[in-house]
Amino acid sequence: MSANLSAFFYLISGILFILALRGLSSPETSRQGNYFGIAGMTISIIVTFLSLDSFGSGFIYVLIFLVIGGSVGAFIAFRIPMTAMPELVAGFHSLVGLAAVFVAISAFLKPEAFNLGIVGDIKLASLIEMSLGAAIGAITFSGSIIAFLKLRGIMSGSPITFKFQHFINLLLGLFIIFLIFYLCRTQLSNVFWLLVIISFIVGVLLIIPIGGADMPVVISMLNSYSGWAAAGIGFTLENSALIITGALVGSSGAILSYIMCKGMNRSFFNVILGGWGATEQTSNTKSKEQKPVKNGNADDAAFLMKNASSVIIVPGYGMAVAQAQHALREMVDALKKNGVKVSYAIHPVAGRMPGHMNVLLAEANVPYDEVFELEEINNDFANCDVAYVIGANDVTNPVAKTDPQSPIYGMPVLDVEKSKSVLFVKRSLSPGYAGIDNDLFYRDNTLMLFADAKKMTEEIVKSL
Repeated sequence: MSANLSAFFYLISGILFILALRGLSSPETSRQGNYFGIAGMTISIIVTFLSLDSFGSGFIYVLIFLVIGGSVGAFIAFRIPMTAMPELVAGFHSLVGLAAVFVAISAFLKPEAFNLGIVGDIKLASLIEMSLGAAIGAITFSGSIIAFLKLRGIMSGSPITFKFQHFINLLLGLFIIFLIFYLCRTQLSNVFWLLVIISFIVGVLLIIPIGGADMPVVISMLNSYSGWAAAGIGFTLENSALIITGALVGSSGAILSYIMCKGMNRSFFNVILGGWGATEQTSNTKSKEQKPVKNGNADDAAFLMKNASSVIIVPGYGMAVAQAQHALREMVDALKKNGVKVSYAIHPVAGRMPGHMNVLLAEANVPYDEVFELEEINNDFANCDVAYVIGANDVTNPVAKTDPQSPIYGMPVLDVEKSKSVLFVKRSLSPGYAGIDNDLFYRDNTLMLFADAKKMTEEIVKSL
């Protein structure tokens, strides 16, 4: 296939990727957006194969690894539960970053294969591109691995802090810039390898100080990094599809991260530099054992909701773990038959990644017009009879508004405590992912329902 024809089809792919992002911006069009993305990627893969100079051993190797990688990816996608989707995304980001590093290494060691010149005499523009791609890719890889370990529970979700962490991160960042400059001047292989190693270290140092409650923004930011790494390598390979796709992913991830930071009253630059959530956790000085809680059961919950005029459902990670969204939909349908007005309140970072709760509710065919974001529904809690909180811990914690020493202080939370009655479904009084106790558990208007979220909701349906 000629270069002009390849460029044309890559452009078509880019347009389809743009339409995919547009479709994914709304739940109503998300399925269509996925179809556009699949079509764009399929065209890109086919064009890449047809653009190979020959169908020799190189083609066979590419085909073999494509089949292996595609099979592994499909197997994981079919097997992975929705609760593990955030760490799956983090894992995929790490692979994108690692791929960028491998391509940069290949281009540096054998530039003549990429028409970049010869060893020791690589074009300046190509050196800058591959250096940036390698650095950002390495940061993405190691940072995504740390995010995966935190989300998986292998590493503590609490912030891991150390003295002068911001200063060290800044020095390493400046050192990476210096190494790129020095590499472009000397083209020494030792400098290139040092650049890659330092970038791997920076990725770790950027993510370990960030608390588990802030992982949704971290995932979004790493998504942006993976896009920029792909774009940098796209310039090295002179592949317009990679450039377009990387730029789309990088810019959309950065915009989403900024929107989330703004909505949560956090510093965008603090996320980039690492260390968000690294405040000392000194809130909740009283232990859980010293605070009385009100216990309830399914009959109590059914009585309160049946006699309410309005109920607001607040889903969280507990709903995802228990896979309770279908039972929740049955409960809501039963309440509607009794004339109860029901709405869903979604916090921007409920769950472990942006849109986590929206996807689960859509899976249960919850009408989109009943689902509201924090800004749209937060004022309604004051006029709400019952708030049914199903595993949403940190995003409903009132200390975010009252305790300056709390690691979630300043983060907008759902004003659940303003409801006349709060039904909180939870297995125990264990803290949320931020590692702090929830003051909402001990409020006079809160009734704790200690049980598996799905089982409790099903029992409430029977009582209704």
